[in-house]
Amino acid sequence: MKALVLAGGAGTRLRPITHTSAKQLVPVANKPVLFYGLESIAEAGITDVGIVVGDTAREIRQAVGDGSAFGLNVTYLPQEAPLGLAHAVLIAREYLGDDDFVMYLGDNFLIGGITDLVERFRVERPAAQIMLTKVSDPRAFGVAELDMEGRLVGLEEKPAEPRSDLALIGIYLFTPAVHDVVADLKPSGRGELEITHAISGLLDAGHRVATTITEGYWKDTGSVADMLQVNQLVLEQMDPDVQGDVVDSELIGRVAVAPGAVVRASRIVGPAVIGPGTVVEDSYLGPFTSVAEDCQITDSEVEYSVVLRGAAIRGVRRIEASLIGHEVEVTPAPRTPRAHRLVLGDHSKVQICAYS
Repeated sequence: MKALVLAGGAGTRLRPITHTSAKQLVPVANKPVLFYGLESIAEAGITDVGIVVGDTAREIRQAVGDGSAFGLNVTYLPQEAPLGLAHAVLIAREYLGDDDFVMYLGDNFLIGGITDLVERFRVERPAAQIMLTKVSDPRAFGVAELDMEGRLVGLEEKPAEPRSDLALIGIYLFTPAVHDVVADLKPSGRGELEITHAISGLLDAGHRVATTITEGYWKDTGSVADMLQVNQLVLEQMDPDVQGDVVDSELIGRVAVAPGAVVRASRIVGPAVIGPGTVVEDSYLGPFTSVAEDCQITDSEVEYSVVLRGAAIRGVRRIEASLIGHEVEVTPAPRTPRAHRLVLGDHSKVQICAYS
């Protein structure tokens, strides 16, 4: 069995972060979300992985390399544009050959891994195995309709009026039977080759499609709110690990301070993680905060946030529920004139207190 990992999406809901960074490499607890998926694949005993890449191919290649760090053998598969999940299968046809494969969306996060799912697929070997979960708003997902006995009878892609609350999550398993169906697909109204259409084609051809409804935690980390929730979940499971320098400071709860980091005259309330080379001074870091490497936080308060590599936060009274990008600088505005001075890229979002 091989794995096909999709890492070519544009990440429009995470802009402006994804204008300059791959969405699959935005860190959760200081580790790129893509790495969690690759680790799950390796734990399931799969070693050959094809990674579909797009405009951010160079960054993905630099982060993952040849895959040996994960115990994997990685091949990169260029995709000229994100033209649908089934299009990724189409361009990977030669690489996949006649092997069964798991398709894993690189920005998905699933607690518990996929080992049990893969083992079940190897034993039962349906034409496809899909994972479903109940969601509050199915209109943003592919939606599955099951009969009274739990068998799949229909699929819809982002329906305006969903027939169920069961959404497909971004992990699928296929036999080579899917290739014949994908080869005959036509673009949907969105201009994409839809994986839901491919799975429906397998059903129409008389193939068996198995379903698994997961009760575990799953997130598509495509938005800032989702990233913060996943970051919180991972930090809650973290063990305290202080290897950096902590001077005249108070650490409460599960706090990880990486080698080379410095915490001075500060209060850190975990769970929180501080990356190597980062300096936190005269500051407060609250629960569910991840600060990446080489950051500077001085005379500031940060809580329930993710701070990316090289960011600097100085003299800021309170930051919460925020995603701070690479090399960002956050400082107080001058007292006079009483105005906000902003330099913002496309698709930025700014919230300014009315009393500021």
